[in-house]
Amino acid sequence: MFNRSNPFALLPTRRSHGPVMLAGLVGAAMAFAPALASAQDASHYHHHVWGKTAHESEETIDLRISDLHTRLHITPDEETAWSGVAQTMRDNEAHMQELIAAREAEPEHHVSAPEDLRVYEHFTQAHVEGLKLLRSSFETLYTAMPDAQKLVADDVFDKFGNGHD
Repeated sequence: MFNRSNPFALLPTRRSHGPVMLAGLVGAAMAFAPALASAQDASHYHHHVWGKTAHESEETIDLRISDLHTRLHITPDEETAWSGVAQTMRDNEAHMQELIAAREAEPEHHVSAPEDLRVYEHFTQAHVEGLKLLRSSFETLYTAMPDAQKLVADDVFDKFGNGHD
């Protein structure tokens, strides 16, 4: 779990499995991030992607997309908008996997505290950009939903990461 007394415990470094841990944290958030309110919420989902290969990560995101499709009660009329959301989720996951692979390909060396922060900032910026894209694609879908379905979506987001998932 996220350690509030040590917020840097999840920083990606070459001295630990930090990049993989951060991948879980950020990948989870990017998979359907508006529902995640904090790093602690993200750590709930992090266990599903810890140490996964790119192929396993694809399977995980595809399962998440399928689960959300079902939970949001996506109708045939909403499939076009939903496919935009799903593609954004896949693109965000692929981008995060690229960042992780690039980080892990670097030669192992001592990482200074400022470098840890720089790497964390880089991953966080990618996370924020992914969130912007996901929010935009999801808003298109949400706007087209009838009010009753919007309540379902609101409930799905409200419960995600709170042990009700």
